[in-house]
Amino acid sequence: MPLYKPPNPGAPVLSQFSLKGKVAAVTGGARGIGLEIVRGLAEAGADVALIHATSKDAVEIASQIAKDTGVNIRAYQSDVRSRASIAATVDEIVQDFGHLDVMIANSGVCADIPSLEYTEETWKDNNSVNLDGVMWTAQAAGKRQAAYNSSKAAAVHLAKSLAVEWVDFARVNSVSPGFIETEMLYVQPKERFDKWMEMIPGKRMAETSELKGI
Repeated sequence: MPLYKPPNPGAPVLSQFSLKGKVAAVTGGARGIGLEIVRGLAEAGADVALIHATSKDAVEIASQIAKDTGVNIRAYQSDVRSRASIAATVDEIVQDFGHLDVMIANSGVCADIPSLEYTEETWKDNNSVNLDGVMWTAQAAGKRQAAYNSSKAAAVHLAKSLAVEWVDFARVNSVSPGFIETEMLYVQPKERFDKWMEMIPGKRMAETSELKGI
């Protein structure tokens, strides 16, 4: 089966970015980068499934964005570390919305642990979200769709592999945005934060809202 071709590639460019009629799902969608992704998708016209792990106000967040944008947004609690959990959540999303067009595996964790001090348990905890979570999320979505450092690098290569393997029915993208101002960033030691700032040519952290167009 050939790669999907837009029905009207000659349409005005802004209309080609419209997601009206599409259904998108975002893991880690209740805060930080994920929250802005949800907001951006909604502003583009998509109905959105906001997937979270432990958020207390995900339902209220979804309701407010839906009110602001006029689209359908629902919150779902799931554990991306569990293949069964995220698969069940995707099944529920498809049942509620009728289909799923876009899945964004955004959930991630960051541990302030030097490489030489990782234990099997802390290594597993990190990769169960940053790598396993990406795989189980993509797999769950791929079954239904017709149309830090090492773990993130693995996720990038996983995306490349899936992009080739799933070319018949899906487009797989991996976004590596660099340093983004989120709560996760500020749990790091000040010395590390200052060193990161020295590495940024623009001399500031990007805000989550700046990722909406990506």
